[in-house]
Amino acid sequence: MASSLSFSDFPEDVQLCILSFLSPTEIATFSCTSKRFVSLCTSDSRLWFTMCERRWGSKTQINKWVKGAVTYRHLYRTLSEWENLIGFWRRSGPGSASISSPSLLFFEWWDTCISGFRVSPSTNGSYGVVKAPFLWMGLSDDGQIVNLLDPDGRGEVSVPEFAAVPANGEVGLTENELIPVNLSFMGRTHFVVEENQSFAAANSSSWSSDQKRNGCSRSMSPGNLSGDEYGSVGEDVSGSPGSLPDRLMSEIYQHLANRTSPGSDKSRKQRRREKERLAKRKWEPEHFVKIENCSPTPSRPLQGLWKGICDDMNLAFYLVVYDDIGGIACRRVGDPPERFSNYAPVFWTSKTTFLETPFSLEEETLYDSRLHIRPLQTSSEIQEQFHLSDVEVVNPFQQLHLSDNEVVKRILHISSSYDLVIPDAAGIVNPRSGEGRIWQYHNDTFGFGFLCDNFVIDMKHIFRNGCIVDIVNP
Repeated sequence: MASSLSFSDFPEDVQLCILSFLSPTEIATFSCTSKRFVSLCTSDSRLWFTMCERRWGSKTQINKWVKGAVTYRHLYRTLSEWENLIGFWRRSGPGSASISSPSLLFFEWWDTCISGFRVSPSTNGSYGVVKAPFLWMGLSDDGQIVNLLDPDGRGEVSVPEFAAVPANGEVGLTENELIPVNLSFMGRTHFVVEENQSFAAANSSSWSSDQKRNGCSRSMSPGNLSGDEYGSVGEDVSGSPGSLPDRLMSEIYQHLANRTSPGSDKSRKQRRREKERLAKRKWEPEHFVKIENCSPTPSRPLQGLWKGICDDMNLAFYLVVYDDIGGIACRRVGDPPERFSNYAPVFWTSKTTFLETPFSLEEETLYDSRLHIRPLQTSSEIQEQFHLSDVEVVNPFQQLHLSDNEVVKRILHISSSYDLVIPDAAGIVNPRSGEGRIWQYHNDTFGFGFLCDNFVIDMKHIFRNGCIVDIVNP
């Protein structure tokens, strides 16, 4: 009886191919089993390149990422963390008034970096979507992470030369150029973008060459703590290893012990320098949370990001989500009108059972009496869905008949947010009646409207087949 083959009996190429399917933790464990396997598991150009190519080769140019001191092993570790960025993110909170803070971001793979874009509604009365640069994430020649932010989204959509942006900060950035920032993850669905103050400090002409070399270092070594703020090099800074110098501990104690008069002229100078440093910031910290489900599914046909033209003829973005108990809620993405709060839904329902055809006469009459808000331009997509002529499409308000056009597949009863924040009091009729309908069309888009008005807002896809659709120039 023939003996079974062991892993060592396979050719090295086969061994590397097998190992490339393992995770880094599993490879590290396997390398401990034999000295011979250590060199096999640390083969950067063969094993780790194959792992990177198999996982991201169809999305980006792996060979173009690796340059200078960058290794494929380091690249694998970096891209494993950044991979979760791909997709849509929305801003958490109202945003800062002093900066151009985007309400919706979209991250995608590029050849040598990961690019984040501002996504906003167009203002030309169409379904167009504006896609403007926001953030570029890449690696410098020495393997350091470089994040460059376009503060206004007015730059050209082109990849910056990360090789020309070393981690020592010597790039001479001006006010009209990209801003170095840090992107910090807070779990898998939340990150914060804040200006890299150490990068900017290292780029200042007031720093010495030795300080510039440590400009982006995260370590708090004694070399980084030297200077006017922490005493001269020759000054006695006694203390136990790893602790702050005794003089600094004394200043901290003096500050905390007397808040009304927290120190000497030197302390006031330090606080004044800190205020000046904060005043020079070009970007305020902003938080973003991930939109996990941005596209509809067969079981959740209304789910995802949508766009629709409102009764004021402005395009708006909407996010429809299904909750854990089966309810549906729709909220606007971005800065909402004053009559809505940031968290108030546009519509909601706890009953997700659709009305199927044939519809009652009451439902047909309700739909037939409504006006659909449309773009001012002719749209082949609208013609295809509703079978309208060019003359009809140019009119921004159109009246369609459910029975004639046969575009409605199902109907769902909904309520508006007014039912949540302005409940009807006993014996008082609420003038803002919240009852409404969702009309799902045969092309799997939908429109919604309320009984208190006479309009239907038709929703279109923002994202389809991995790409943003209907992109227009700013």
